[in-house]
Amino acid sequence: MENVIAFIIIFGSLVFFHEFGHFLLAKRAGIMVREFAIGMGPKIIGIQKGETLYTLRLLPLGGYVRMAGEDFDTVELLPGYRVGLILNAQDEVTKIYLNSNVSNPDVLFLETEVADLNDELYIKGYDDEGSLVRFSVSRTAVIHEKGQKTLIAPKDRQFDSKPLMGRFLTILAGPVFNFILAFFIFLALGLLNGVPTNEPIITEVQENSPAEVAGIQKGDYVKTSDGKPVETWTEFTETIQENPGESVSVEVERNGELVTLQVTPEEMEDAGQKFGQIGVYYTSPVEKNPLKAIVYGAQQTWFWIAKIFELLGMLVTGQFTLDALSGPVGIYKATEKVAQYGIFNLMNWAAVLSINLGIMNLLPLPALDGGRLLFFLFEAVRGKPIDRKKEGMVHFVGIMLLMLLMIVVTWNDIQKFFF
Repeated sequence: MENVIAFIIIFGSLVFFHEFGHFLLAKRAGIMVREFAIGMGPKIIGIQKGETLYTLRLLPLGGYVRMAGEDFDTVELLPGYRVGLILNAQDEVTKIYLNSNVSNPDVLFLETEVADLNDELYIKGYDDEGSLVRFSVSRTAVIHEKGQKTLIAPKDRQFDSKPLMGRFLTILAGPVFNFILAFFIFLALGLLNGVPTNEPIITEVQENSPAEVAGIQKGDYVKTSDGKPVETWTEFTETIQENPGESVSVEVERNGELVTLQVTPEEMEDAGQKFGQIGVYYTSPVEKNPLKAIVYGAQQTWFWIAKIFELLGMLVTGQFTLDALSGPVGIYKATEKVAQYGIFNLMNWAAVLSINLGIMNLLPLPALDGGRLLFFLFEAVRGKPIDRKKEGMVHFVGIMLLMLLMIVVTWNDIQKFFF
């Protein structure tokens, strides 16, 4: 149960910050946000605050921010449609009932001739006495239909009405907030756990390992590897990993003297990728310094951004296969494993997942944030937006393909972990 809770908290937090980025920039741009949802599927709870409905949904697989003007959000009153109206003291329409079963005695029924709930905000039609009347509609009017209430969205509050840059930043904000979250998690780790000095000092050598065979000893301070100066443990391990099965010259400082050794990393393989390993361990001294913690947070965030892009490149070039990808099941199993090593390891894992979520959403694929940003770039080049119906069809196809990919990846995860 603890693992399930850890997974829900971590994944829910990543989704929350992603959607909060969209939400915050939408509000800043003056876009009406109809719903802020965490999770997908059936609604568990919902709280209406102002013009936004905040919901928690059953499936912890994502979330969304539903903005006015998107996905057939607008309401159109066709000629001949019978509606019930509630007027305020200024004879402005404040409520519109789209069904005739209204018991309120103040309701004025109207057979619509023409209505505009986007730009000019008015309704014109015939009342029960056959007179043609026209009423202005309040900007905060509410539409009632089958027990559901929906605020109208004047054109200037809709997503598509905003300048290109405002729309671009609203969509971009989701992934960017994932990177910001990762930075603050790494910053917290630096403050709570200390910042590793990352000095290339051997703290343990595994028995019968390539390192022991080569003569590497505990306490050796690595000065160069493969002829290149070494300043950090990361630089040393990268050289070793990049040379599986090949002899690498390593110069170490031992008791004040320089010793040159030849070590051949053992060839290992993980997720289809080969790398070298020599059997040495490293326990870095740590330093608790707020300024260094800030630098550490930025460095770690950038390191993982670059690393994930590198892995994506391997996937594109065929060095990785679909078997190397993980869906919700794989992420849950990995979270379960990481949770065994304590809260700090779990925090580090959450930061990496947040960066991964941000990058995945930036990919220029239909239905993802990156796909929408790509359409905005086309709009900037063309000087006018792509036809909404055509764009919607592209995103629909993209959603179907992503769902198919998710099914394949999830099935692979199930086979890997349960069969």
